[in-house]
Amino acid sequence: MTDDLDRDDPFALFADWLAEASEKEINDPTGMAIGTVDEDGLPDVRMVLMRAHGPDGFVFYTNYESAKGRQLLAHPKAALLFHWKSLRRQVRVRGLVTPTTEAEADAYFEGRPRNSRIGAWASDQSRPLDARATLERRVEVFTEKFGEGPVPRPPHWSGFRITPLQIEFWKDGAFRLHDRAVFRRGAADQSWVKTRLYP
Repeated sequence: MTDDLDRDDPFALFADWLAEASEKEINDPTGMAIGTVDEDGLPDVRMVLMRAHGPDGFVFYTNYESAKGRQLLAHPKAALLFHWKSLRRQVRVRGLVTPTTEAEADAYFEGRPRNSRIGAWASDQSRPLDARATLERRVEVFTEKFGEGPVPRPPHWSGFRITPLQIEFWKDGAFRLHDRAVFRRGAADQSWVKTRLYP
């Protein structure tokens, strides 16, 4: 059988690994850690959910006024990590960040549960909160404001696309002799160069 790390298309390989993770990973196979840097160059990392992927990159949505939103707008480069513990695999991504289009953000926002859409209005994400009751009251205020009508996307809520310049695939191996392959390119319009790595 051909080793999947012998393949030459990292996006197809990622799609296959994600499909397998979607069947076998217990929680959130689309969960990914995203690393950013703040204004002092200090790294920051947190978990988010990937909402789309393909040759143009990996997409997630957030409040642009959150810590990660501000960091990505100021320093539009990021690193991602997918870790599928049940499969003993991980995928690392490094690349350039661009905002999604408003049409993409509108379409995704419209598909969210209504309470999540209201929550996007109610939460001043990443900023100080004096008490949980304050957030709950804000949810009530926006629930009353929108009533039974549509809940539009807040202007500060949208998506980011990470266009990879590097994608590394890692598979667990016996005696820590793991399998690793990294795909690199200098720009998004260039071809990939694949290199096998020692574990």
